[in-house]
Parts: sequence; structure tokens; C-alpha cells
Amino acid sequence: MSDAVPSALAPHEAVTPSDEPIRGASLGRYLATKALGAAISLLMVVVLGFFAFRILPGDPVLSMTRGRMVTPEEIARLRREFGLDQPLVVQFGRYLADLTRGDLGTSFFYNAPVSRLIAERAGSTLLLTGTAAVISIVLGLWLGQRAAWKRNSGFDKATTGLALVFWSVPTFWLGLLLLMAFGGPLPTGGMITPGLNATGFAYVVDVARHLVLPVAAMVAVTYAQYLMTMRSSMLEEMTADYLTTARAKGLNEDGVRTKHAVPNALLPTVTIIFMTLGHLIGGAITVETVFSWPGLGYLTYQALSAPDLPLLQGTFVVFSSIVVIMNFLADLVYRVLDPRLKAA
Repeated sequence: MSDAVPSALAPHEAVTPSDEPIRGASLGRYLATKALGAAISLLMVVVLGFFAFRILPGDPVLSMTRGRMVTPEEIARLRREFGLDQPLVVQFGRYLADLTRGDLGTSFFYNAPVSRLIAERAGSTLLLTGTAAVISIVLGLWLGQRAAWKRNSGFDKATTGLALVFWSVPTFWLGLLLLMAFGGPLPTGGMITPGLNATGFAYVVDVARHLVLPVAAMVAVTYAQYLMTMRSSMLEEMTADYLTTARAKGLNEDGVRTKHAVPNALLPTVTIIFMTLGHLIGGAITVETVFSWPGLGYLTYQALSAPDLPLLQGTFVVFSSIVVIMNFLADLVYRVLDPRLKAA
């Protein structure tokens, strides 16, 4: 019997403060692994962004000189000026060297630094996508938790069915439908009314009117993923024992839902939000093109039409980097919110 006591206590004696460095090391390895994966993804973005656009049909120099009387000597001079007469390997090495200095090159079409063009258009894209993201998240989470709480009801079937229909619709097609349906009372293109010269509150109202249609197109095709994720998570939480305990303590159904079920159901939704924010910014290309919104998406479309290789590479790197960074942040947030990963 005396030998049985130490053996029973052995597992507890093994848990000592010396385990703390192991957990710290685990966190360090987790961060290092995710950071390394993000760095490799960014490197692949740079490589793909350079070579993929080189196989696009069309010659940048011939596109820029189309309709003009130019001699072969002038075309050759432009090729030398843009570095297009050099081998691809040399061009790529030069591109990497410029990129390490934060230089994204000079636009063929605008004859301006690509970084400056992107900085000038970034605010418009952030305004559009930020507004659409906030509305999509709030609408999707609210509808999702209500639909789950009233599962199999008319409200549940109507909201989920409508969300899935919008989710399956191509964004550009929905944008065209909105233009045809509401193009009269609402602006159909641009960010401000030409020649209005409004300031102050009048300027804010004018920009808000121009935001309505492109934001509606983006919200319609994005809120469904938040709705469906929240609904699924809520349905899992509704079978948990702690909700029965909350009801036994006298909480009404609204209190059980808002104070207990919703906070726990938000865990997978929060990570989805981070992961989709990057894709939402990248998806602004079609919406900005349809509504002629002066942001990075419309700038990318103009670069494709040229083709403007440095501008295409710059916008591609920016869009892809945002997606990679958001995915990295989603992994970090998930580890912070999920206690199971903290203990791993």
C-alpha cells in the first residue's frame, strides 16, 4: 500500500513550473511557423506577379503608341527606356532590387511612380470596402443568430435562402442589374458629381450617394458567409448544457441568446471576418470597374487594358499581401480566442 501512494501522485508531481518555458516555446514555434508561411506566400506572390503578367497578350509599347505615327527606332527606344529589351531574368533581378527599396516601379501609362498611384487610390478603396465590410458583418451576424434561434421557421428559411441566392450571383452581374434598376435616382459612376465642387456636409452627402450602389453590390454577395457561419455556430451552441443552466437561473430567451450563446458562437465568425476582409478588398476590382469607382480595383482594370506591367505588378502585390496578412492575423486571433489552442 505504501508503494501505491507515490505512484498515484506521480502524474501531479510531474506538473511543475518548469512547464512554462515549454508553453512559451510552443507559442514561439506557432508564431514562427505562421510568420514563415506568410513570408513564403509573399515571396510566391512577388514571383507569380512578375512572370504571370509577362505572358499576357499584347505589347505595352505598341499599346501606348497605337494610333500614333512612330518609327521602329522610337519603338526600340521605348523598349530600352522601360527595360523590356532585357532578358526576363535580368528584368526580374532588377524588379527584386527595386522592391527591396520599396520601389514598385514607374507606370508605363501614367509615367508616374506606381507607389504614388496606389497611395492616391487606396483611400477610395478603403472607404468602399470598409463601408461594405461593416454593413456585411453586422447584417450577417445579426441575421445569422436570429435565424439559428428560430431555426426551421419562415424567417430562417427566407433569410438563409435569400442570402444563398445573392452569394451565388456574380458581383459584376449584380452591379449591372443595380445600375439598370436604380441608375436614375442614384449616381451610376464615379465618387463625386463632376463640376459640383461641394465642400463640407454637401460633399459627404454626395460621396454617400455615390457609395450606395457599389456598397449594395458588395454587401449582397458577402454578408451570406457571415450569416451561414454564425447560424451554424449558433446551432451547435444551442445544444450546450450551459444554456440549460442559464435558463434554470431564470434568464429569459433573449438573455440566454445574447449573454451566453452569441459570445461563444462568435469564435469561428471572428476568424472568418479576418480571412474575408483581404478577399473583400481584392474583390473590389469588379465592383469598382462596373461603377467607375476611382480606387485600386479600377486602377487595376486600367492597367490590364494597357497592359501596364509595373502598375499590374504593384496592385497585384498590394492585394495579395493584404490577403496574406489578414490570414496571418486570423491565425493569431484564433489562438488568442480559442483556449484549446492556448493550452496546446
